[in-house]
Amino acid sequence: MELSHVDAAGNARMVDVSAKPKVLRTASAAGSIHMQAETAELIRKNGIKKGDVLTTAKIAGINGAKQTAALIPLCHTITIDHVDLEFELFETGVHIRSRAVCTDKTGIEMEALTAVSVAALTIYDMCKAADKSMRIDEIRLLEKTKEERTRSV
Repeated sequence: MELSHVDAAGNARMVDVSAKPKVLRTASAAGSIHMQAETAELIRKNGIKKGDVLTTAKIAGINGAKQTAALIPLCHTITIDHVDLEFELFETGVHIRSRAVCTDKTGIEMEALTAVSVAALTIYDMCKAADKSMRIDEIRLLEKTKEERTRSV
């Protein structure tokens, strides 16, 4: 198997995307943070002392997506057209879902995954005083798409 980020000598390299056209690309990712039912209820009632957990996590997730190339070595800097996050509270936690869009030469799946990861970490940070048993898991790419025709930029 040939690895895209390793040259023939086994050295790390950034993939050259200069010859690729800019096309519309989307990606969706998801993850969960599990916690005690009491903690989820505090989030629901906006009772966490640090403030509005889900609004803060949404802003953090969007900011995280925008910083992906600075966080992940060899990840291309791309122009992000849109990032959004949705949260679903359940009895013992929060499901997180992101959707990211760009018109560029390479995909946006790392940005979608980073958005979910940073949102989950923000929830953890804001709730850690109330709950030491929280667990982040199931972070995964749900879908990525690429429009075959180029889009005028």
